Amino acid sequence: MATAELKDNKETRNNPEAGEFKDQVIYVGRVTKVVKGGKNFSFSALVVVGDGNGKVGFGLGKALEVPSAIKKGIESAKRNMIKVPVTSNGSLPHPVTGIFGSGSVLLKPAPEGTGVIAGAAVRAIMEAAGVHNVLTKSLGSSNPHNVVRATFEGLKGLMDPYTVLTNRGLDQAEV
Repeated sequence: MATAELKDNKETRNNPEAGEFKDQVIYVGRVTKVVKGGKNFSFSALVVVGDGNGKVGFGLGKALEVPSAIKKGIESAKRNMIKVPVTSNGSLPHPVTGIFGSGSVLLKPAPEGTGVIAGAAVRAIMEAAGVHNVLTKSLGSSNPHNVVRATFEGLKGLMDPYTVLTNRGLDQAEV
């Protein structure tokens, strides 16, 4: 146990980016397990972490207390970050639909000044990623876990415009 605490402290000390991420709790759920002697209560927390500049991740933490669950969720989210291509006006490069389970999320780019038009879970992800102009619609399941995972599937499917140009063999100056 003591080595795990030392490992966490060492990781925090050597990581200069530790203070750059902003986190947001999307969902905290109380879990009850019925055992022979009664009921055991614990908590699960779904957390999104992002740097506001195109990197975002989500994590699920489970513990006997809410703050511990949130801390575990933040650590998990930092390990599972993805890069999101964001255009110069703070929008997405193209429309995309993410599907996970029975939930699907439609993500569409929007012009400057639109803002983030989204539900609570998708809004937290977009703000953490640094997307300022986007239109979204959550279809199907409203379960926060499915919505978050569907949003991340959509974000993983986004392609950077410069990557598309190089794959097609075009020069950026030609466009």
